[in-house]
Amino acid sequence: MENDAVKFFKAPEPGAKISFTKDPNKPGKFIFTMPQPPTFSSFAEERVHRKQRLVAAFRIFAKLGLDEGVGGHLTCRDPEHPELFWVNPFGRSFACITIKDLLLVDHNGTVVVGTSPLNAAAFVIHSKIHGAREDAIAACHSHSVYGKAFSTLAKPVLPVTQDACMFYEDHAVLPGFNGVVADEAEGDRIAEVLGSCKAIVMQNHGLLTVGKTVDEAAFWFIALDKACHVQLLAEAAGTPTLIAHEVAADSHKTVGSSLSGWFNFQPYYQMITREQPDILKVDDEDAQLNLGE
Repeated sequence: MENDAVKFFKAPEPGAKISFTKDPNKPGKFIFTMPQPPTFSSFAEERVHRKQRLVAAFRIFAKLGLDEGVGGHLTCRDPEHPELFWVNPFGRSFACITIKDLLLVDHNGTVVVGTSPLNAAAFVIHSKIHGAREDAIAACHSHSVYGKAFSTLAKPVLPVTQDACMFYEDHAVLPGFNGVVADEAEGDRIAEVLGSCKAIVMQNHGLLTVGKTVDEAAFWFIALDKACHVQLLAEAAGTPTLIAHEVAADSHKTVGSSLSGWFNFQPYYQMITREQPDILKVDDEDAQLNLGE
């Protein structure tokens, strides 16, 4: 979902220092100069970047306790072959996944690269989402505690905090639970209900998020699970005071932008690569892709 966050996140000029200035059109308001996502000179360079970020996201999810047994799957498109996507192998701990563990899968469920088993639910859900959303470079789904608890209420996240406004009028609720997702019809239903939103609360199941980068999709999942946690706590204590529609919508333009999602992931990436530097170890095999065409 596009918005006018560019008003708030202004790209720095070449050689300019990161700073902020006052908005000449709105007295008292500031324009932030923000770092931008990287650009790449080759598919190989971008492939390594996406795969490293995907592995980092798995490790972060494990560290934050967002995983649950063999459930959960995170994916990203291959930059050179966007009809293919990288995904975790079935049964591999999020905490142990390496760049060489990743599977490359097509939209027929064929494992193009890798020899480990593929989670059928991962294929059914993610193939439909990537197929329906050209802008969905990455998608994240895991069985997080607060996401699961909140999903049983079958209702949307409310604008009870500034951070919850990331998802204001930008997430969907999938009604009903039809069992473990193993058929294409259910994958189609999830993709259809998600629509153009960045996230979906799947009743009695959990959360799923998408993004234009792995960073963005992963951060949205982390933030959405926390928003669910906050709302559960607030509603258990009483009746939360909601942020007014105009303020929530305006806040969403800033905190809910793709750039904001990407940027908010960077501290997590810094933390996990400092603690687990093996994420950064790659070789030529990780960058190149020979499909024998």
